[in-house]
Amino acid sequence: MKLCIAEKPSVARDIAKVLGATMPKQGYMEGNGYCVTWTFGHLCTLKEPHDYGPQYKSWNLFLLPIIPANFGIKLIPNKGVENQFKVIERLVGECDEVINCGDAGQEGELIQRWVLQKAKCNKPVQRLWISSLTEEAIKEGFQKLKPAEDYKNLYLAGNARAIGDWLLGINATRLFTKKFGGNKAVLSIGRVQTPTLAMLVQRQKEIDAFTTEEYWELKTKYRDVIFNAAIDRLKTLDRAEKGLEYLKLNPFEIVSFEIKEGKEKNPRLFDLTGLQVEANKKYGYSADSTLKYIQSLYEKKHVTYPRVDTTYLSESLYPKIDGILRKMHFYQELVAPLLEAPIPKSKTVFDDAKVTDHHAIIPTEIPPSQNLTREEKLVYDLIAKRFIAVFYPECKISNTLVEGQVGTIPFKTSGRQVLEPGWRAVYAKDAKEEPTDKEKEKEEEQTIPEFIVGETGPHDPMIHQGKTTPPKPYTEATLLRAMETAGKQVDDEELREMLKNNGIGRPSTRANIIETLFKRKYIEKKRKNLIATQTGIQLIDTIEDELLKSPELTGEWELKLRKIESGEYEANQFKEELIQMVTETD
Repeated sequence: MKLCIAEKPSVARDIAKVLGATMPKQGYMEGNGYCVTWTFGHLCTLKEPHDYGPQYKSWNLFLLPIIPANFGIKLIPNKGVENQFKVIERLVGECDEVINCGDAGQEGELIQRWVLQKAKCNKPVQRLWISSLTEEAIKEGFQKLKPAEDYKNLYLAGNARAIGDWLLGINATRLFTKKFGGNKAVLSIGRVQTPTLAMLVQRQKEIDAFTTEEYWELKTKYRDVIFNAAIDRLKTLDRAEKGLEYLKLNPFEIVSFEIKEGKEKNPRLFDLTGLQVEANKKYGYSADSTLKYIQSLYEKKHVTYPRVDTTYLSESLYPKIDGILRKMHFYQELVAPLLEAPIPKSKTVFDDAKVTDHHAIIPTEIPPSQNLTREEKLVYDLIAKRFIAVFYPECKISNTLVEGQVGTIPFKTSGRQVLEPGWRAVYAKDAKEEPTDKEKEKEEEQTIPEFIVGETGPHDPMIHQGKTTPPKPYTEATLLRAMETAGKQVDDEELREMLKNNGIGRPSTRANIIETLFKRKYIEKKRKNLIATQTGIQLIDTIEDELLKSPELTGEWELKLRKIESGEYEANQFKEELIQMVTETD
């Protein structure tokens, strides 16, 4: 008998149906030579300090750091968990072979390996690795089962991550709580949580310390076009008024007139963070809510595996694209132009070098039914339109740059025109959401007439008064991007792709980190903005050790964890480095 272990009952039912294991039993399905059972996500966890010795039950500074010689695992204390584990343990003992059908990612691998370890499994283990839960994908996956050994490094990375989080979380939390908690509050410290909070606190301090200053700018209108003086902002009204008088004495002259045709690249396919960012910007959904909606869409077989951090597809998927597009019945108007010619096989979409475990999130060939919630429909719509948009032509634009001069003062202006909408046509009918500052600037760009270099004429100068504005608070969208790039401000998508390896947290864990900060009352939400509370600010001020709160250094640890996954770094080495850091923390 072959034993399949899925990560949750609903997935087990899908697998059992495909395999013909249709006879329900207590805690599993049986039939056709298979038993299909399930976990409920994590059944096991790392042992707690008191499991290594009763002396660790009390939080005693003299017993820190707590560093077990060997980290052990235990069942999560819960009656349902214990009962289900007994079923798995018995089936492991009776079967000839185990097929690990856990979620195809680092967390999924860890969940399954810990359970098999706890069940003392000594049977051969195969791995099912699939990117969607459609019947076709499951069948294909069972035809291409891999030996468990192929995924050993994935497990080692997940295990090292869990041990690293335990070492730092347990020791630093106890240390800071005892030293600075005043016997009242638990001061929670985490490997990813603390540097994320530090970014929010830093931004909060910049906003609080900001002093608004007035400034004045010179502008002028020539042939119904507004030009801005290309000089530094003026700090006093007196200087601005003197400048205005000077401008009135001199005519306006066109120095340069240039029209450049350019292209706006297509957006990239979604990875999980990109989807969470877009859903937050467009609908105000939290990262945690978006993860729940996309996970549900995945389990309903409408989209591919969501916990991914690549925006590319593997080249082997190319032949299936046409079929997926044809099944997108709700989007036929947008899909029809694509089906008139072969689908382009662009390197910005299909690139095996940029895909490791999974490809970007795309729709499956199973279109959504009526059983979706409103939120799921909106998230599916984001994914579907992005999938269609990447295969459209680029958007062609025309940029007009004009330079002028009044006496010795230079002026400039610019205009932008869409020549061929290309991929933008996919979004033409969308209700206009709140535009970003950059989009506002683009919308405000003027239609520029034809100018001739050397032409001069009268103009209408004016003074514009403005105020400097503080840095913007983080929203969940901008915080997710900052976590992805370890705090570096990066707008360029290609550069951001390169920095992902050094981001803090993983796509699948970032939502949980943000939720934890809310639960601990270290941050709060005001409209869409995330604000560090006084408690959060005090905690970061208390931590003098820069290592604990540095996004860059946490990003370096994340890179090492990825290297463990690819076999380029030793898990024990990572553990030793964290032990050294914990030992030196005081």
